[in-house]
Amino acid sequence: MPTTSPKSQHVLVLNCGSSSLKFAIIDANTGHEIISGLAERLGATTPSIKYKFNGAKTVINLVAGQAHAEAIDTLVSLIKDHSLDEQLIAVGHRVVHGGEHFTQSVLIDEKVIAGITQAATLAPLHGHANLLGIASAQASFEGLPQIAVFDTAFHQTMNEVAYLYALPYKLYTEFGVRRYGFHGTSHFYVAGQTAKLLNQPIEQSNFISAHLGNGCSVCAIKNGKSVDTSMGLTPLEGLMMGTRSGDIDPGLFNFLTTQLDYTAQQIDNLLNQKSGLLGISELSNDCRTIEEAAVAGNKKAILALDMFCYRLSKQIAAYMVPLQRLDAIIFTGGIGENSDIIREKVISLLAFLGLDCDQKANLNARFGQEGIISSSQARSKAVVMPTNEEWVIALDAANIAKEL
Repeated sequence: MPTTSPKSQHVLVLNCGSSSLKFAIIDANTGHEIISGLAERLGATTPSIKYKFNGAKTVINLVAGQAHAEAIDTLVSLIKDHSLDEQLIAVGHRVVHGGEHFTQSVLIDEKVIAGITQAATLAPLHGHANLLGIASAQASFEGLPQIAVFDTAFHQTMNEVAYLYALPYKLYTEFGVRRYGFHGTSHFYVAGQTAKLLNQPIEQSNFISAHLGNGCSVCAIKNGKSVDTSMGLTPLEGLMMGTRSGDIDPGLFNFLTTQLDYTAQQIDNLLNQKSGLLGISELSNDCRTIEEAAVAGNKKAILALDMFCYRLSKQIAAYMVPLQRLDAIIFTGGIGENSDIIREKVISLLAFLGLDCDQKANLNARFGQEGIISSSQARSKAVVMPTNEEWVIALDAANIAKEL
């Protein structure tokens, strides 16, 4: 990973969702979180901020209807009350969609705002929330540099064979309809850390990274660069996820509208909020709940897990086409880091790639523990690597701020 100067480099990291705000102050030199928390249910009747500082957890109830601006105002007061504002050097913003405009993190100015606004049409829920967070932070931290770090930037090294859809070409040239990919900061981080773990240069490393959480994506990383990824124009494409369907037959849209009288909004809600693990299990989008039910013999829970692992394994196998040689598969994200059951199932399905699973190592690699979970005889390694997207954002923000 990049390094900064030995002096403390405290960065406020903001990750704005449509009704939430995740935040942390991180020392970019070490990745240490000084304070972290989540404002949730913003704009609803019971908004609140939950945060952790010095090992203690606290909840602040906000006034009904308060949204991002008010949450950031409360966060500013919280930071000042704990005397944390004096060491801040920058604010780093997670921006989900950078379109083709942004291939790396940038200092936010009016031109950057215009580019983010344009890209927001490709991810309206995330993009507009990101813009709200930036505007609120600029007003509250007027003297601090504001840096945008893009989920899509890492994937801008894909070539057109990988990122274009087989649609009329003018949809790409005129409207930017193409595959962009997401979870870029996570794939970037775990690839770098895995190269260190395996003691090999990232520039000579071929990995397949599986970021598995409520949102899931796979990335083919060749010589340290993204060459393909499973998410597309939006985060809906690709793998089966917590509540998202992943890949489906596009003809489903016509069937749902003409045969079942679905509206476009109902279809969007179906595919994004009611499908995936939740839709098949009819229990939950939480993998832990589904695993417990599967162990108890629930047939739909078993089916949901089997489908999840089968589709994930197919996507990983497909990425051998651009890579040709595989050094390691990386499991990360909430499911990837904690579900030994899913890791073992996937590795078993991919045994033909020279993978195997050391059961003891697999069981030990949970709850934030990194490690190699394949045997020493395996031709390709299987690795569990906890992600740290916030540290990537803090690092980029600190490195840009110190050049000002």
